Amino acid sequence: MRKTGVLAVLLLLTGLVRAELPGVLHWELNQNLETVYNHLYNSLEEHRFFVIFEPNIGRNLAGFSERWGEDYNRSKLTGIRSMVFCNPWYVNQVSNLDPDMLALCPLHISLYEKDNSTHIVFVRLSHVGEGSAAKPILAEVDEAVSAAVTAAIKAAATTAR
Repeated sequence: MRKTGVLAVLLLLTGLVRAELPGVLHWELNQNLETVYNHLYNSLEEHRFFVIFEPNIGRNLAGFSERWGEDYNRSKLTGIRSMVFCNPWYVNQVSNLDPDMLALCPLHISLYEKDNSTHIVFVRLSHVGEGSAAKPILAEVDEAVSAAVTAAIKAAATTAR
């Protein structure tokens, strides 16, 4: 648990994570979405989180642009992608402690691009699981996903824009 706090402080100081909402982890970097996406995909897999579905939300929403008119993409995002992923060992541990927390499975992470920056957002599982017997394992998943994101950001930073 102490390791998570130290990691969060370091990330906040480096500007990689913004603390805006207590239930959402948010990273931002000056790199294009596709580059970050590819590094994040590889990093999740290397950290034993297996990507099982890859919705391109931005492309799907673009199909409604005519119907929604001025209500379409008011935030002026240039891309939205997500990954749905899972680690069977963590799923088993969560189900052993609190089967209701299986509502979090599978996990998902989203990326969006705006103003030449890519943002990565992930729901903090330990925040959702407040009061659950599974909270300690959920905090461990938060830390493991954060480590995968941090590794992806470092890898993306070495890639030419």
